[in-house]
Amino acid sequence: MQPITVRTESLPRKERQAASRIIYFAYGSNMNPEQIRQRCTGADVLGPARLPGLALGFFGNNRLWDGGLETVIPAPGHTLWGVVYSLGPTDADSLDAWQGVRLNGTGDYFHSPATVYDATGEGRYAVLYKKDLLGDPVPPSREYLHFIVEGARAHGLPRAYVDELAGLPRAPARFIVPRSPAEARDGTLSTSCPDCTSLIDENGQLTCDLSGGAS
Repeated sequence: MQPITVRTESLPRKERQAASRIIYFAYGSNMNPEQIRQRCTGADVLGPARLPGLALGFFGNNRLWDGGLETVIPAPGHTLWGVVYSLGPTDADSLDAWQGVRLNGTGDYFHSPATVYDATGEGRYAVLYKKDLLGDPVPPSREYLHFIVEGARAHGLPRAYVDELAGLPRAPARFIVPRSPAEARDGTLSTSCPDCTSLIDENGQLTCDLSGGAS
């Protein structure tokens, strides 16, 4: 993720650090505390937020969990809920690698700016991940949807919305999930996986070339 360019040379140290952070809106599996801890070392939770006019949809192929990958789709009159994080540059780059974001636009996801609203109605500029090519809808695996729902519950999202998520169409995974990145890359069922941070190249891309659950 690329933060908004701000001239920070004259700012105090604390303000310089704040200006370099990225505000990220997670609406899918990255809401789950277990996953965000695995992928980011210093993500700060700012709290739940909503994004009007959008809904959760699933498309493509999730190589870690089977079924479809989440994205946002237009839905007039509907409200998408999620969790806002504050990320440092290293954590933002790590998430980009996990989501398959590429600077040339050929990745699984791209950055989309949005204004999200907290419980008090205050708006905040944030960045979210969005799929470019959708195709036909593909239900998520039952296990993946449960993982997303657990993340929504952990952050206290509205009960009605959590129930809505839990009621989405899903299908049992066709293999043991979640796969490790190495398994997803090779199509094997190995019992161990190297630390995924070691698979990130100098351009911030996972060399195993997978999209392991999004936003």
